[in-house]
Amino acid sequence: MSRFGLLLCILLLLLWAALASAKGSRNRSSVWQTLDGNAPLVVARGGFSGVFPDSSDFAYNLTRVLGLPNVVYWCDVQLTKDGAGICFPDLRLENGSTVGSLPGQENKHNTYLVDGASMQGWFIVDFTLDDLWNITLKQGVYSRSNKFDRLSLPILTVQDLTSQQFSAPGLWLNIQHDAFFRQRNLSMRSFVISVFRSAIVDYVSSPEVNFLRSILARKPSRTKLVFRFLGQDEVEPSINQTYGSLSRNLATIKAFASGILVPKSYIWPVDENLYLQPHTSLVLDAHAEGLEVFASDFANDVPFAYNFSYDPVAEYLSFIDNGEFSVDGVISDFAITPTEAISCFSHIDNNVSRDSGKAIPLVISTNGSSGDYPGCTDLAYEGAMSDGADILGCPVQMSKDGIPFCLGSVNLIDSTTVAQSEFSNVTTAIPELGVVNGIFTFSLTWSQILSLTPAISNPYADYRLYRNPKFKNAGKYMALPDFLLLASNASSVSGVLIIVENAAYLAKNQGLSVTDAVRDVLQDAILNNVKVMIQSTNSSVLIKLKEESNYELVYKVDEDIRDADNSTIREIKKFADSVVISKASVFPNVEKYLTGRTDVVQKLQAFELKVYAEVFQNEFVSQAWDFFSDVNVEINNFVMGGGVDGIITEFPRTAVQYRRNKCYLGLSEEEIPQFMLPVYSKGLWSTMDPQDRPPAEAPKPVLTNADVVDPPLPPVVSKAAPPSDTGSGFIPSAPTPKQNGQPKVVAFNFPSYLAALIATLAPF
Repeated sequence: MSRFGLLLCILLLLLWAALASAKGSRNRSSVWQTLDGNAPLVVARGGFSGVFPDSSDFAYNLTRVLGLPNVVYWCDVQLTKDGAGICFPDLRLENGSTVGSLPGQENKHNTYLVDGASMQGWFIVDFTLDDLWNITLKQGVYSRSNKFDRLSLPILTVQDLTSQQFSAPGLWLNIQHDAFFRQRNLSMRSFVISVFRSAIVDYVSSPEVNFLRSILARKPSRTKLVFRFLGQDEVEPSINQTYGSLSRNLATIKAFASGILVPKSYIWPVDENLYLQPHTSLVLDAHAEGLEVFASDFANDVPFAYNFSYDPVAEYLSFIDNGEFSVDGVISDFAITPTEAISCFSHIDNNVSRDSGKAIPLVISTNGSSGDYPGCTDLAYEGAMSDGADILGCPVQMSKDGIPFCLGSVNLIDSTTVAQSEFSNVTTAIPELGVVNGIFTFSLTWSQILSLTPAISNPYADYRLYRNPKFKNAGKYMALPDFLLLASNASSVSGVLIIVENAAYLAKNQGLSVTDAVRDVLQDAILNNVKVMIQSTNSSVLIKLKEESNYELVYKVDEDIRDADNSTIREIKKFADSVVISKASVFPNVEKYLTGRTDVVQKLQAFELKVYAEVFQNEFVSQAWDFFSDVNVEINNFVMGGGVDGIITEFPRTAVQYRRNKCYLGLSEEEIPQFMLPVYSKGLWSTMDPQDRPPAEAPKPVLTNADVVDPPLPPVVSKAAPPSDTGSGFIPSAPTPKQNGQPKVVAFNFPSYLAALIATLAPF
């Protein structure tokens, strides 16, 4: 080789190395591990089908109203008898339309063979487009709201969706049953090619290889073909292979598609108990073949792996921000949630201090991480500390031998398996405590209580929503001194919340002074700069403790209110530094549809009282419909819309994650994305047909002086004390005749909700 040739080779090698380095730098500079380095795509299946009927104009328009970026509209294409293409989620009309309630449709109810299985129903292929004129859409998922079924929402054609009225930011056509239509002399291929000529189609998916091959040469260059995988054991009809086997031979798919669409279980499988198994290599394998990967089956209002603690954002993050790979897009019924995950919650610096940027909301975990472990156990408190909670709460109960300890209820049946123990015969009713059938903490000694098995709370068991079954009976309960020691040794915790209730009953009827026990333990504790907060629904308890300490005193309003008199707030200010109110006192609702927003928070804050709202839970049935079955949307509305200073939660990890999100921390109001702004609080209500609106309820009361001024504390009635048995080294002093708190019967109301949304759809 000549010297010139050698020099040329060296220059070419250097140029190649520079280009490779530049390409590598570009890849390394991207935070996303998608195939192209861009943020994952959000595909709105049938629009916002988690709220409005699938494929309706309201469902598609809601995604637009929310201002969701990088969203593509998904349309399940079906063909009518005369070859028109409509958007509808199934071959049959009954589950998502009013066809079954219209007269004269009986003769169109047929039986067909679909993918080898016999199916009955009103098939779309038996109706012309004109026949569908009087048939309107309804909610096809029966666990979702049916309050929008009478809106006369028409069935949309594909051409409707591509019209200027919808301004689709992107379009995804899903062709599920090409072979079925061909058997009826209807050509899905011809229809799709005709759409290519009149509209921009970004993606076409199908589970049938031959269909994708048939349109490959006729598609526009910008249109991507995506092969859709069905169940692992299902057989692809055109090449007679199972989808599971095809997933292990991705190179063949690259010949006719640029991406694959798989159920999320192909990537993160779960075991029979609904716990995650190790992720597969599918995404990395597909990316190595140059195939994009889209994951499906995402919905906020169905159970998913217990590892995510009912937080749908956490589930999405496992697919897009796990440090190893990211899918290129997700198909979701609730498009706002993956949008939040991508834009706000991904790639967060988990080491950000809770004091940096905005300091609110304060995250208060009343019973520890009681959504993941039995409440008030060592595991629940350790979990809350690990989750980053600011305040650990301890509802103080008293044992028969005078030991104060942490437990969420005075009734052991609520928190333990005592009803199946040797103490099951000590049940009794105590109307003063609002308990008809209970086994009470003060009926057993501390040693006996320690022998009981804890039980996790399952407030929504009626909906078959259970909490972390693997740990449903794990952990041990803690005496108050042990709880304080645990909190004081935790660098992540800034304070403790001691909750004192039923003090007057205990003093008068059981000879137990819970206020004295709390005071004595606090005086002896070494708290290492841990702030102490003491909460009660009884003003007399707080007045007594105010005389003897400088703790932050928290008054809990024990009913939903719509307002508070100024004179009442001044009265509260005399004995409290902060107030706990219910969520419904901020956002009132009827049957979980928001009907407005009060100014209770702002009125209390005007008197320099902090306001905390309770209780936040991750299960979708715990949230108003307007919050889209997403606890992060709910928290966001209480913080940005309601203005609360803190939230009291059973899932502190979710609240701490919210506080660190990039769409909240350090942004001005003008910089916050539209989808993270508070909802219009009567949005869904105003969208309903008036006949479907839930009946109005009596207005909630106004908080008055009579509600907050309690009688003086009664003296403790001494009883013969049993032998001291602490199990923790804490020896209580003998009861002395001191005053204690006046009881209030608190009606704990855990409403059965059902799953969220928002609105501003008046323009439609």
